[in-house]
Amino acid sequence: MNLPQQSKHYVEQIAKDALDQFEKVSTAAKTAIFNALNLGTDALAAVNTMTDGSALQRLGQISQANLESYQILAREPAIARVAVLDEDGRQRVYYICRTTPITGVSNLASYRAPVGRLASLPVGTEFSIPNVGIVEVVGRTQLRPSHLAEGWDSRDTIIEADDLGSFTIESLRSLLYKAAGEEVTEDRLKQLLAEESETANIIEGVRRSVITKMGLRDQPILDQYQDEIFRLPLDQRLLILGPPGTGKTTTLIRRLGQKLDIAFLEEEELRTVESVTSATGGSHANSWVMFTPTELLKQYLKEAFAREGVPAPDMRIRTWADYRRELGRSTFGVLRTASGGGAFVLKEAAETLLPEASDTPIKWFEDFDAWQKTTFINDLRQAAAGLSENSSSNIASVGRRLVETLDRANTNNLATTFSALIGEVSGIQSLVTGLKEATDEKIKGVLNLQLSRDMGFIDSLAKFIDGLQKAPDIDAEDPDDLDADEEEATSPRTGRTATVTTYMQAVRAQARTQARKRPLGKNTRNGKIIEWLGDRGLGESDRAEVGASLLIQASARRFTNPVKRYLDAIPRRYRAYRRLRQEEGRWYRKDGFNPTDLHPLELDAILLGILRGANELLSRATIVRDIDLPVWSSLKPVLDLHKNQVVVDEATDFSPIQLACMAALANPKIQSFFACGDFNQRLTTWGSRSIDDVKWVFPEIDIKEITVSYRQSRKLNDLARAIIVATSGTDSDVMLPAHVDNEGVPPTLLENAPEQTEVVDWMAQRIREIEQFLEQMPSIAVFVESEAEVQPLADALNKALAAENAQVVACPKGQVMGQDNDVRVFDVQHIKGLEFEAVFFVGVDRLASIHPQLFDKYLYVGTTRAATYLGWTCDQAIPEKIASLRPMFKMNWQQ
Repeated sequence: MNLPQQSKHYVEQIAKDALDQFEKVSTAAKTAIFNALNLGTDALAAVNTMTDGSALQRLGQISQANLESYQILAREPAIARVAVLDEDGRQRVYYICRTTPITGVSNLASYRAPVGRLASLPVGTEFSIPNVGIVEVVGRTQLRPSHLAEGWDSRDTIIEADDLGSFTIESLRSLLYKAAGEEVTEDRLKQLLAEESETANIIEGVRRSVITKMGLRDQPILDQYQDEIFRLPLDQRLLILGPPGTGKTTTLIRRLGQKLDIAFLEEEELRTVESVTSATGGSHANSWVMFTPTELLKQYLKEAFAREGVPAPDMRIRTWADYRRELGRSTFGVLRTASGGGAFVLKEAAETLLPEASDTPIKWFEDFDAWQKTTFINDLRQAAAGLSENSSSNIASVGRRLVETLDRANTNNLATTFSALIGEVSGIQSLVTGLKEATDEKIKGVLNLQLSRDMGFIDSLAKFIDGLQKAPDIDAEDPDDLDADEEEATSPRTGRTATVTTYMQAVRAQARTQARKRPLGKNTRNGKIIEWLGDRGLGESDRAEVGASLLIQASARRFTNPVKRYLDAIPRRYRAYRRLRQEEGRWYRKDGFNPTDLHPLELDAILLGILRGANELLSRATIVRDIDLPVWSSLKPVLDLHKNQVVVDEATDFSPIQLACMAALANPKIQSFFACGDFNQRLTTWGSRSIDDVKWVFPEIDIKEITVSYRQSRKLNDLARAIIVATSGTDSDVMLPAHVDNEGVPPTLLENAPEQTEVVDWMAQRIREIEQFLEQMPSIAVFVESEAEVQPLADALNKALAAENAQVVACPKGQVMGQDNDVRVFDVQHIKGLEFEAVFFVGVDRLASIHPQLFDKYLYVGTTRAATYLGWTCDQAIPEKIASLRPMFKMNWQQ
């Protein structure tokens, strides 16, 4: 592109100014790094005299944050240059950087600051700058700094100006070097070559960049609409919806980065954060969690956070599958462990649920939650009624007071009920302690009798118990014994003391079930122990006496710590609920699984019941204030899970129950929840299907839609929209960015190719064409319909491309393998959220037959991973459902 002389001079001035600014900022940042790493003795002494722990912590955080900012500025001094005219007609120039600016550079501002929004505004837009007033954007330059041996440069710089439009400059340094070396010459050949070089360096419009490495695209500057979203207040509940390539995840990351930096919080946001951190003693910079559906996407998210200067350890970016297991196993004791734990064994393939449960998860959960709350209250009422009828006037008096309280109980407001019950706790605890001492003495008497007969009795019992623990088909607890000992929750796990404790638990269970006129479960641990004991337990009369006392204790114990009993027993109530609904033929299959089997979606429901139940109580300031009291302390595990920010990528892959669990982790004082996704990209049968599903989690959630897609060419974007229409999906008004060369090339299709050899040869030839066109090997991915296809296809394609020295690597289970310019082969289920310059989708018709429920989603997601080049292969013919798309394809790119 040839520029007029006046425009050429304008561009050269921008180039010189920008490269000078790079050097100035970079030098200042390097000096600051040196000073930070070489603190003088006076600075160290000042730090050592500080005694306030929180002050020291803040100082440490500030110093670390500053050092990280300096390091970013040293390698990337600025990402944009914006020229504005103020109300007096004076021009001001602002440089925008990705991180906190360094002092001493007056016109450098962080993108996170309010003035940073200038970088996202189109030329001609007016904007109000604090202490300056209204300004108009008259020029905008998007910079991509690159430090070379000879000095700074900016590659593929995009310049926008009123009278020039938009254009891309390959190298600012080359532009300046050419300008400085201009002279009149008689060498016509040299002049022609110089003009050609200059023309090639300046390209009209915005040039599409070739994707050369696998990962998430780096978009330093958000567009006007993305920028507006990411700057919304911290206490917002937000869902960003948009088709692939619209920068949803980038916006999410950018928002999180800004809201973690207290330097750029609004005054009200800062006051809220300081209030929360002073109450919890935690750090706002560490109080966040991000959920993503796959391990592969998690790794690339960590890279994207690193570009923003946001530390993102594994404990912050989590897959829900890992986090759910951790909660179920370690935090809430739902799942069985080697040392005990809950009664359930999590099995990914457990066939427990009917399709209606995963198809309508909200109705399923609401049915369970209402049932378990009602069951809990009814259980309390029954226990109180039993106490009120006791022959002891003292016990009966307590019972009557409890009956009166529970008559007013409402399952929709358990906090009020719990608060009313707390006043009776100390009296009931004394009552239980007295009764328990008497029954324990009687049981220990029998145990001592056995020891007097056989001193090896305990050791023999211990050996038998050890054998039970190794038996996988033995139930740890009896679902019918809802009064299993709570006071032994922290009992020793090993040694003779543990054996004695287990003996007493079994004997109590036998006496208690007999008093209720119920049998003790034969396949439970207690049942097996009683069977082994034979007549070495309580006698008939003692068993009746102890059993009657234990029933009174059980009724009374329901009120010694009602909050703990409510939360801890939710898994047990779930098991009873499942058995009931199973008999009714609702939600669950009639058979085909063990009572201990638990599907992951069932664990979600249990966790949500616990989290919501605890949060209902934690929403009361008086309860949080008294959290250290024994009656409320069981809420601490949930309180400790709360985060100042909860963010969710690819939200539509998660069920409403899973999203609700994530939302329950948001600190109630801030309620910051930010998610993004696309219903057309849902790759799970249980994923959220509509805005109504999300609004069930947060009725007040703000829905924002972004529609400018930066990934795909026009031809591939047209194909993606045609797929949605053909498969009855929800079309969106996708727009392509202005002034960009978006045309691209048609997708390619190979049909009637059932043999791998033919498919591999065809793909190898297409890959050769791509490399010839681009003169480099870009990021290329091959998607197959199953994990079993990954390695064989990679081996065959690797052999076919051996002459080109191209390497093809298998990525089993979505693991990142190989180098940036390698061709990678994936199972299609692992590719969510990634993008490549070229994609080949193998066996499209086979995928349709194997995954009929999700075929359209897999096809859409797989297709939209490609930026420019796309190839499909079919064993037979393109599926009838999408046969109308055939005219959009070519056989090869030579056509």
